[in-house]
Amino acid sequence: MASKQMVHMNRGQGETSYARNSILQNAEQNRMRPLIEDAIADLVCSRSMVVADLGCSSGPNALALASIAVDAFRRRRLALRRPPPPAELCVLLNDLPDNDFATVVKSLVEFKRNNGDEPVLLTGVVPGSFYGRLFAAESLHLVCSSNSLHWLSEQAPQDLKMKGIPPYDVDANVRRERRAVVVGAYARQFRKDFIAFLKMRAVELVPGGRMVLSLAGRRSVDVASELTHAWESTAMILSDMVTMGVIDKEKLETFYIPIYGPSEEEIRQIIQEEGSFLIREMQVPELTSVAYSALITPARVASMLRAAFEPIIVQHFGSTESGEEGIMDEFVRTAERRWSLEGSLQDELAQNPRGILHVSLEKKLS
Repeated sequence: MASKQMVHMNRGQGETSYARNSILQNAEQNRMRPLIEDAIADLVCSRSMVVADLGCSSGPNALALASIAVDAFRRRRLALRRPPPPAELCVLLNDLPDNDFATVVKSLVEFKRNNGDEPVLLTGVVPGSFYGRLFAAESLHLVCSSNSLHWLSEQAPQDLKMKGIPPYDVDANVRRERRAVVVGAYARQFRKDFIAFLKMRAVELVPGGRMVLSLAGRRSVDVASELTHAWESTAMILSDMVTMGVIDKEKLETFYIPIYGPSEEEIRQIIQEEGSFLIREMQVPELTSVAYSALITPARVASMLRAAFEPIIVQHFGSTESGEEGIMDEFVRTAERRWSLEGSLQDELAQNPRGILHVSLEKKLS
C-alpha cells in the first residue's frame, strides 16, 4: 500500500463517477439552503463578499452550495435596494489536490457565464487540506462545507495503527470486543481534526463571519453502539468478500477507512471547547421522506459507495485477476447480493441510527 491514501471521489462523468452517483449528497446540499440564506442575510452589509466551499469534490455538486450563495446574495441586495456600484462576489472552491479539478474548472466557466454580470463574479480553486491554512487572514465572509468533514486528516488513527489493532474483524465476537477501542480512537482523531479545522477558519474569517457545515454523523450518543458509523456498510461488504475469498483477510485488517461520524453532542462540545465560534443553529434532520426512501435501492447504494470509496479500496487491495475494475465490480455484486432479499437493505439501515448534522456558526467578535 502507498504511504498516503489518495482520498478523492471517482473522477470524470462515467457510470461509476461521483458526478453520476451523488444524488443523495445533492439532496443534503439543498437542505442547507435555509441556513446559507440566513447567513447571507446577516452578512450583506457591503458591496463585496468572499465565499469558500471546502471539500467541493467534482461534478454537479461542486457548484451547488456556490449557486445557493450567489442566489441568496443577489436576492438580498435587491431586497435591500443597494445602490451602485455593482456588487462583487468571490467564490473559491477547495478540495484535496487529487480531486478532479479539471472538471471543476470547466464547470466554473459555465457557472460564471450563466450568472451574468450582477453580481460581478470572481472564482477560483484552492487545492489543499482544510485541516490547514488555505486563505489569507480575515479574508472570508462565509465558509460552506457539505459531506466532507467526516473525512479524517490521517489515513488511520495513529494509536490503532501503531498497536496493530484492526478497525474491523470478520469475526463478529472479536469485532464486538474491540469496538469501543476502535471507535474511541476514531473519535479522538476526529476531535483533533475538527479543532484544527475550527482554528484555521477562525483565522481566515472576518469577525462575525459565518460557517454553514454538514457532515455524516449518528443519532446514537454511544460511540460503541452497533452499526452507527459511516464506514460500516463498506466494511461489511469487504468482510463478505473476504469470506468469499476475493480479498485477503490480512488486507482487510489493515484497511482503515478515514471517516468518522460524530454525534450532535460531540460536535457541540468540540465547538464550545475550541471557543472561536457561536452556535447559531444545529440540526439533525430526519432522513425518512418518501423521496429519500425512493433513492435507497441496493443497486443505487452500492454505486454510491463505489463512487466514494473506489480510489482507496483499489489502492489498498490492488487488483484481481480481471484488473483494478474487477475488484470494484465484485464489490458492487457483493453489496447487491447482501441486500438481495426484499427489505434487507432497509432493515440494515433501520438498525443504523446515522444522520446528517447541519451546523451554522458565527465567528466571535473577540
